[in-house]
Amino acid sequence: MSTLFEPEVPATTTVAGARPYVITLPAGLDLINANQRMHEKARARLTKKIREAAFEAVSECPSLMDALAAAKPGVLFRRAHILGVLCPSTYGRRRDPANWYGSFKAAVDGLVDAGLFEDDDHTRVVGPDMRLGRVVRRGQIVLVVRGLAPGEDPLGYGAVAG
Repeated sequence: MSTLFEPEVPATTTVAGARPYVITLPAGLDLINANQRMHEKARARLTKKIREAAFEAVSECPSLMDALAAAKPGVLFRRAHILGVLCPSTYGRRRDPANWYGSFKAAVDGLVDAGLFEDDDHTRVVGPDMRLGRVVRRGQIVLVVRGLAPGEDPLGYGAVAG
C-alpha cells in the first residue's frame, strides 16, 4: 500500500526555517474518531491523554527542547503549519484521516501547552492538515510542524490568511 506522506522525510523546507520538527506520539495510543459514539467523559479522558502525550513527545525531543530554551521567554513559533499524519495499524482498508480530527486537535493543544505556540488560533497555526501515513504497528499519529514567515502561505494557493 502506498501512502501519501512519509513523516520521516518532510516534503519541503522554506526560507522560514530549517527542516520541520517531526513529533511522534506513542504507538497504540487510543485515538478519537468522529465515527465513534462515546460518552463525553470518556472523550474528555482520551482528549487529556492525547494532549499529555503530545506535551511529553515535545519534552523527549532534544532539538525541540533546545529551540524552546533559545526562544524563552517567548514561544517557539509565531506562525506555523502543522501536518497531521495518521499512521494506521493495518493495510487494506480505506480511511479518512479527517475523521481523527479530534485526536489531532488534542495533540495540537499539547503543543500549545509545551510552549510551541501562544495559542492555536488561525493567526498562529495553519492546519492541522491531515494525511494518511505508512502503517505502524498498533497505529499512531505524527505531527510535522514547520515555522512560517509572516504572510507565508504554506500551501501556495493564496487561500490562507496570514
